[in-house]
Amino acid sequence: MSLESVKAFLSEHAPDIAVIEPESSTATVELAAATFGVQPGQIAKTLSLRVGEKRFLLVARGDARLDNAKAKRAFGGKVSMLGAEEVAAVTGHPVGGVCPFGLAQPLPVYCDARLKDFAEVLPAAGSTHSAVRLTPERLAVLSNAEWVDVCRDPEEA
Repeated sequence: MSLESVKAFLSEHAPDIAVIEPESSTATVELAAATFGVQPGQIAKTLSLRVGEKRFLLVARGDARLDNAKAKRAFGGKVSMLGAEEVAAVTGHPVGGVCPFGLAQPLPVYCDARLKDFAEVLPAAGSTHSAVRLTPERLAVLSNAEWVDVCRDPEEA
């Protein structure tokens, strides 16, 4: 269902973007980078977060870590991760396949500025065996994301 919702979203909003479905798992940054032959930073991981009752998604480069102080300033409070069941319920995607496309319910989406370090990034596509290739700018436009600076530089992580 989740992969199908992403395919339906892309069919409507970006028919030129194909979902890639390798046989090997892409559920972690390391697995995805090895599968697609790219740097771990090019894997656009989607974090499901909350501040208080507000739930939202943050898309960041795969080798970046959230900077708690920056995130608190940007999002207006202490940031915490959603649990796996809540992630599946609000996104419609399983952990390891979460992306900002084809969501079960509308959520605010943010992209960390460090994604722009690459000409092409690969977010998951709704399953643990899928991804898409696109520019960071196109990712932000398609997901109606706001750019933020909330991660540490990879060498600091």
